[in-house]
Amino acid sequence: MLKAHKAHASVLRDRSVLALLSARSVSLLGNAITPVALAFAVLGMPGGSATVLGTVLAVRMASQILFVLVGGVIADRFPRQRVMVGADLVSGAVHAGLALLLVSGAATPLSLAALSALSGAAAALFEPASRSVMPQLVEGDALQSANALLKLSMRGGSILGAALAGVLVATVGAGWTLMVDAGTFFLSAALLALVRKVPAAGGGPSKTMAAALREGWREFTARQWVWVMVTQLAFVNVLLAGSFYVLGPVVAREAYGGATGWSAILTTQAVGFVLGTVVAMRVRPARPVRAAALATAGFPLSLFFLAAEAPLAAVCAAAFAAAVCVDVYEVMLDTALQQHVPPEALSRVMAYESLGTFALVPIGAAVVGPVSAGAGVGPTLVGAAVLIVAAGLAVLLLPSVRSVPPVPAASAASAASEGDREGAR
Repeated sequence: MLKAHKAHASVLRDRSVLALLSARSVSLLGNAITPVALAFAVLGMPGGSATVLGTVLAVRMASQILFVLVGGVIADRFPRQRVMVGADLVSGAVHAGLALLLVSGAATPLSLAALSALSGAAAALFEPASRSVMPQLVEGDALQSANALLKLSMRGGSILGAALAGVLVATVGAGWTLMVDAGTFFLSAALLALVRKVPAAGGGPSKTMAAALREGWREFTARQWVWVMVTQLAFVNVLLAGSFYVLGPVVAREAYGGATGWSAILTTQAVGFVLGTVVAMRVRPARPVRAAALATAGFPLSLFFLAAEAPLAAVCAAAFAAAVCVDVYEVMLDTALQQHVPPEALSRVMAYESLGTFALVPIGAAVVGPVSAGAGVGPTLVGAAVLIVAAGLAVLLLPSVRSVPPVPAASAASAASEGDREGAR
């Protein structure tokens, strides 16, 4: 415990890390504002409808998925701090453009879709760099603490942004709220400019895009535990996307008073996310990847309670516990990847991880309706929960998952290129 406390203190004394934490908090505040403001802006414009809104959001998601691998290559070729600053500046300009179109009444579905595609591409460039820059700023045992503090700052920004979005839309309108959102990206870029300069991990562009992607894929597949954990999370996310986020509101409408009950569940979940990062700061398991795999068994707790239409307080408690497990998992896995993957390939591996875990999420949302119509909402929720628990237990059968040790950041490159490859065979 004392060792963990010293690690937190050393992280918080680093001005570059503090600037990064502040930037991510501000950026996530803006990200939480965007969907609320955009939804009401699109629905309030002439010709606005749920179909138009769905198209705009789908275009953004598709663009982010399409460009995330490119973002990984760029973040490995160029200084990650500069990549993040550039992506934030583009995002700020795009959201300012969206706001001006909506405020002036000049917005059309096509223009909104085009700008949303640019927004998704900018987010795709930002994410791999943001997830792989921390090991260049923090070393040793402090890395896990830094990752947990980063997650905490992001969660805090998301919670504040979600609360602020409704107030802004009600007072200044959806269009001007998007202008505030644009300002958060510019502020994030300014904060990131304070992060100390670190050289490009890969030494600059020396390969074609295709060759760089192939090299990143080799690094991604070289360690069995990496692609196994990503495959497991992809499976889990497909199930959670449909069961919790689609069927959850259905149950809330029938048993918990509709939006009020669902809001209570989501609010409790958000608090659980915050506590999860605090837990992740303090625990130092001997086998972090094994601990992450075990944590996935807690992801579907709320599904069991929703299926049984348990009292709202019980569902909220389950959602809270599940959220703690989610953030412990994310911090443990990110830290393990940062420690075991060579720095010059880390952003590409992170990009493959993002693509693998989220590309299939829309499938879960699309198929859960027909499945629940045939099997019933309760059995569908229980079935999804059982499959999620089974997936977590299944990966623990693999020695490569159970035995991954924590590795000091200073020796991550050598460990990744030698010991991990042996363990994956």
